[in-house]
Amino acid sequence: MKANFKKAALISLFFYLPFQSMAWGLTGHRIVGEIADSYITKKTRKEIEKILGTESLAMASNWADFIKSDPAYNYLNNWHYANFPDNMDYQSIKNMLLQDTSTNACTKINFLTAELKNRNLVADKKTMYLRLLIHLVGDIHQPMHLGRKEDSGGNGIKLLWFNQPTNLHRIWDEQLIEDQKLSYTEYTKAINHANKTLVMNWQADDLSKWAFESYQISQNLYKQVKPDDKLSYRYSFENIATLNQQLLKGGIRLAGLLNRIFSAQ
Repeated sequence: MKANFKKAALISLFFYLPFQSMAWGLTGHRIVGEIADSYITKKTRKEIEKILGTESLAMASNWADFIKSDPAYNYLNNWHYANFPDNMDYQSIKNMLLQDTSTNACTKINFLTAELKNRNLVADKKTMYLRLLIHLVGDIHQPMHLGRKEDSGGNGIKLLWFNQPTNLHRIWDEQLIEDQKLSYTEYTKAINHANKTLVMNWQADDLSKWAFESYQISQNLYKQVKPDDKLSYRYSFENIATLNQQLLKGGIRLAGLLNRIFSAQ
């Protein structure tokens, strides 16, 4: 009974968290996880099942946001994003990442990848680290998680979405996705149509390429709006293809990363 009460309390606390703190929102992260599930190998699937049991990649993808309701995990808050100055080129970002020792989504993806390759990693850490990795790969493909530090990745840019107060970050986290009125499985079926060449190319890209692509998109998104703009159907029409491609890339690249991690185990 006590265990059930604690579980219920944890879930209820989660729903009071500000939604702008959650990259892609529930649906977006589940889409990334569901897409990844269709590209993992049989061996990878078997190794993941040893860690997560019956928990799917889609369901595991939001653990890192759920756990924000527990203050003991506050140290994870700045794992979800990375900030770069304006007007950087690819080589500059790549060089920064090679030298970077700060705590951000990029450095922590590298950390989690290395840890999960360790066959001697204890079971509870394997579970936590895998859930985190699934989530952070989704995060880094949400463009505003590579946004500016000074406005907290667009959180400080106040806008109206169908006449309701919001901000640039939240629009990209959830509102563009939720406006499509699809479940995560329906959404996955609608966009999961990459050909073999795209899959191969996207999975060959390294982390700096993932980050730079999202950074480039965020730079363009900042130029599209000014504070207090009223956004609705046209903004969705002009940006939904970019959003869908980022979700698709996130899922396909996550699968490639998981296949590499578990191929030698």
